[in-house]
Amino acid sequence: MPAIEPIEEVTGIDPGSLPEELLRSSRPRVLRGLVAQWPMVQAARASASAAIDYLKRFDHGGMPVVATIAPPEAAGRVFYNEDLSGFNFRREQVPLAVALDTLRKYLEATAPPSIYVASTTLDTFLPGFRDENKVDLGGRDPLASIWIGNRSRIAAHQDVPDNLACVVAGHRRVTLFPPEQLKNLYVGPLDHTPAGQAVSLVDFAAPDHVRFPRFAEALRHARGALLAPGDAVFIPSMWWHHMEGLDAFNVLVNYWWRQSPSWMDTPMNALMLAIMSVRDLPPAERAIWKDVFAHYVFDYDEAEDAGHIPASARRVLSPIDEARARHLRALLLQRLNR
Repeated sequence: MPAIEPIEEVTGIDPGSLPEELLRSSRPRVLRGLVAQWPMVQAARASASAAIDYLKRFDHGGMPVVATIAPPEAAGRVFYNEDLSGFNFRREQVPLAVALDTLRKYLEATAPPSIYVASTTLDTFLPGFRDENKVDLGGRDPLASIWIGNRSRIAAHQDVPDNLACVVAGHRRVTLFPPEQLKNLYVGPLDHTPAGQAVSLVDFAAPDHVRFPRFAEALRHARGALLAPGDAVFIPSMWWHHMEGLDAFNVLVNYWWRQSPSWMDTPMNALMLAIMSVRDLPPAERAIWKDVFAHYVFDYDEAEDAGHIPASARRVLSPIDEARARHLRALLLQRLNR
């Protein structure tokens, strides 16, 4: 791939008091050395084996983790099979200690299978880890997850929440694209995905510019960084991110949070409903509904568009709160289950 413009970097940020401006930003940032003083990072800098031993201190062994396993020929790319009918990996439930010991066994292997314990809830599987490895997100209550594996390539995808991803073992290469590059990333199926999110079908290690000609335009807008243990990257909501674990043992700890209240539904559900009920309408009807969505959703102004209705009678045309969200959810379930 051609040279990619670097992600903007900041240094000297205290993990105990991250700036609110950064946590609410729509711009990605690399935070060099943010968690460099974590005990986990110090163990990883000593050796991969020391990092594995450190993690095992917190493993209560009470429930299995889900390990994604791909053959050596996948070269770490967790992806579809050739015709997108299935995937190039399998999933197994194993004790975390078994996954860690297996990764240790393959540390010196030249062509090991890909082993990837993805998005595992920190407090559930490694209680006490966060007490020793802290970051303060300004009163937010994020979902904290850990990602453990050997060399891996995770296709470009979006997440609805904001994301602070901290590299704590191994090195990672991250490539980001602004949300508006959707059309140029050649995204696969929405409802049949490797891990829950739709992914770009472009192999970043060997882009097929004949099959995916617009990917060259996406690369013009890409931002990238190589992250070492202790570094972090802030990925704003809906930015596309392609993640590569580059070493024989890699660990990432990330924190997800949303700027909206927890009772708000994910917009992806609205997209799926719109695909089901709007997209395949006759063109003239679809154009009408495009205008309706603009009026009630994207360009909505309560004073201008609902000012003719008494405030007490506006119902869902008033700002949505938790009670109205519950009412709407119940109404939708009733209509969808007809």
